[in-house]
Amino acid sequence: MKTNYWLVGATWGGSKDVLPKFINRGYWYCWDANKFDNEESGAGNSIKNQQERFTQVKPGDRIAVKRLLGKGSSEMAILALGIVKDVDISEWRIYIEWIISDVKDRYVPLKGCAASIHGPFSKSGKDDEWIQKIFCL
Repeated sequence: MKTNYWLVGATWGGSKDVLPKFINRGYWYCWDANKFDNEESGAGNSIKNQQERFTQVKPGDRIAVKRLLGKGSSEMAILALGIVKDVDISEWRIYIEWIISDVKDRYVPLKGCAASIHGPFSKSGKDDEWIQKIFCL
């Protein structure tokens, strides 16, 4: 089975840092269950598109938590790395074995990844060098 790579955020509302809670509880999530069921847009980084990405995450995939570095920045900071253990779509939760929960000084090009979840990426695709920088492969 092919391993996919995902980038996720851990700052709500642009300022509330929830990464410590995610690390402590062993998961990542972004939406309240069914809160956006009626959203009809499927454009760009809409919640609907992000939830579609979420449904593609599977056990064994890799997760990197990123933080945006401010308006206009072309880079993002990588904060934590983990391996997906389980996915619960009914609660929009991904259970993670955190491998590194305190990545220091790792900055990579943003490449448009400003939403809550981006992927799937592979290490054999066009983003190979970028993914290797993110995940230290």
